[in-house]
Amino acid sequence: MSTTTTNYPRRILVIGGVAAGMSFATRMRRRDEHAEIIIFERSGHVSFANCGLAYYLGGVITDRDELLLQTPASLGSRFGLDVRVNHNVTAINPGERTITVHNSVDDTTNTERFDELVIATGASATLPAIPGSERMLVLRNIEDVDALHTSLGDLDTTTANVVVLGAGYIGVEMAENLAKRGLKVTLVQRPAHVLSTLDSEMVTPIEAHLREHGVDLRVGTEAVAVSDSSVKLSDGSSVAADVVVAAVGVRPDNGLAVHAGLAVGAAGGIRVTAGYQTSEPHIYAVGDVAEKLGAISGEHELVALAGPANRDGRYLADTLAGDQVHSKPALGTAIVGVFELTVASLGSTERALRAAGRAIRVIHTHPVSHAGYYPGAESLSLKLIVDADTDLILGAQAVGRDGVDKRMDVLATAVSAGLTASALADLELAYAPQYGSAKDPINHLGYVAKNLRDGLSASIQWHEIDAELAAGTLLVDVRTAAEFGRGAIPHAVNIPLDDLRSRLTEIGDRRVIVHCQVGQRGHTAVRILTQHGYDAVNLDGGYRTWVAATA
Repeated sequence: MSTTTTNYPRRILVIGGVAAGMSFATRMRRRDEHAEIIIFERSGHVSFANCGLAYYLGGVITDRDELLLQTPASLGSRFGLDVRVNHNVTAINPGERTITVHNSVDDTTNTERFDELVIATGASATLPAIPGSERMLVLRNIEDVDALHTSLGDLDTTTANVVVLGAGYIGVEMAENLAKRGLKVTLVQRPAHVLSTLDSEMVTPIEAHLREHGVDLRVGTEAVAVSDSSVKLSDGSSVAADVVVAAVGVRPDNGLAVHAGLAVGAAGGIRVTAGYQTSEPHIYAVGDVAEKLGAISGEHELVALAGPANRDGRYLADTLAGDQVHSKPALGTAIVGVFELTVASLGSTERALRAAGRAIRVIHTHPVSHAGYYPGAESLSLKLIVDADTDLILGAQAVGRDGVDKRMDVLATAVSAGLTASALADLELAYAPQYGSAKDPINHLGYVAKNLRDGLSASIQWHEIDAELAAGTLLVDVRTAAEFGRGAIPHAVNIPLDDLRSRLTEIGDRRVIVHCQVGQRGHTAVRILTQHGYDAVNLDGGYRTWVAATA
């Protein structure tokens, strides 16, 4: 074929027909009615709901066709798109402005010319390089879910065992949905706890919840071999396995880019400009295959999330339509259900920020989802990580049964708008007793942040207690005697808050850590003590956070 380009109509080729690719193609059509837009998808389906695949396996979504949001025919009819499924692009030829495409239906190969090329190949599931890995199944597309559905359908739920490798978002979703099918599920995680986007003290209730629902959770270990009936782990144990699902992570599907000589980053993502252009003119990359600028780190990162992928596809279309649109830094806002619990996070973890040497303030609170006097109020655990110099929000984590999504979305909006942590105190949020509190949990985070910023309170974290005690600091538990009797931090002295003023002489002239159940009474105790001349700090998040962290 001729490789000569034309100015109009433009010939735009898209490699990949799911989130970013299809978001780009449909938006591009709305911006340019006359462009020739061709999408090549190597699988047999486009525009499917890959985030719903696990829930189809668990029976929450009962109709497989509900996962198929569009078809080549419907996209052709409504948007005038030429969608070619079962077409695998095998090479990109930048100098010639062509791609090589293999049609797996009729086993033919041809060359296609482009004026502009969009790489939206996404990410591929990673398989551990261990003996027996060929037995592993993954969950990335419709073909994968069909294979898993067939394998699971052949099992006897009274005796069958399924092993899920990896306890990130996909692994946890898989474990939940397989357990809902009545299967015995073992969830294996190499790090010391599940869900690496959270810090350890926030994960404890999640892990307990998984075990309560029958999931055999194995953390701090990994698969080293897979046999016909079991998986051997690095801790020396073996677990029965009729089916093995790999959810240990994904990697950018960058093979085409690498072979075409396009620049890629250290983690394998295609390096792009703020306008999504690769190192080659007229070639662009969006979605999970492309690097993104981290909103917190300011560094190039991989963020494999549907929201940013769809957004970037849309923005690339606006860019090619002539607008001055630039990619937005990725915050990494994510949420997952774990049976009745909801878990969400954004930004960075305390663990990562401390490792990077950032000066931070950390806030834990344990409010209820709505007014406590109204029936059905559920406890929340919230964590906010704040830049100590600028008061900007660097990360947030939330765990609870109700109200988690609402709070995380408010925090994500606040971060995107550049609000400080203290500014959360001033947000006017919708309130009625069945929905929230007059002092919403978001406002409460702001109150705590403001007190810390203004020097009206000082706090330490659960992991700092031992060093303080070794230095001679006194630990005072200001809960009631009954609460203290039900469990206490070792070496703590019980002086209930209501008795504190009358028992100040018992403290002496030592530095004091005070704590209550969740932190609020502790703050009051700090205010009393500091105004009487004591060097006092509050244990952030109180006894409840300490218990979660040390369980």
